[in-house]
Order: sequence, then C-alpha cells, then structure tokens
Amino acid sequence: MTAYAFVTISLNDRDKFAEYRGKAGEFMAKHNVKAIAVSSDAQVIEGGGSAPDISVILEFPDHAHALAWINDPEAAHVHELRRDSGESRIILL
Repeated sequence: MTAYAFVTISLNDRDKFAEYRGKAGEFMAKHNVKAIAVSSDAQVIEGGGSAPDISVILEFPDHAHALAWINDPEAAHVHELRRDSGESRIILL
C-alpha cells in the first residue's frame, strides 16, 4: 500500500541544504520516492508555532520502501547533509 512521509526542515545552513538537494535525487530514485508536494512558503492555518522553511510530502510504494530509503547505508552521508542544514523532521504516515 502506498505510504507518505511529511518532511519539515527549518534551515540554519542554506549552502549545506543546497548540497543535500544536489545529492538527494539519486537516492530518491533508487528507492522509488516521489516528491509530490514541495513548498518553501507553507503557512500554519491552525495551531501554534511557525511554519518550517521547507515542507515536503514524499510518496513511497509502501512502508518498506520508506524505511529502506531512510536506513540505506549508502545514503547516510546525504541524510547527514540534510540534518546538518537545520532541524528536520520526517513523519511516516
């Protein structure tokens, strides 16, 4: 069954994030991940707090693909770039 992940990133280092974006596509393709929505202009319309700098909805063929993507040892350095660019959170639905 199709799985989705909601990704939020509050950036501290835009250069590092740009480096991450340049490398992330390779591993997204490897694990059949599709970015179905990407926004750098999200709005909080209910609840408190501010919107993140980057919001993404990812689509995976299933939960196993999502877990394989996040746990891929070959992609660890790419995920680390994302983490080093700011505070990121990924919620698998």
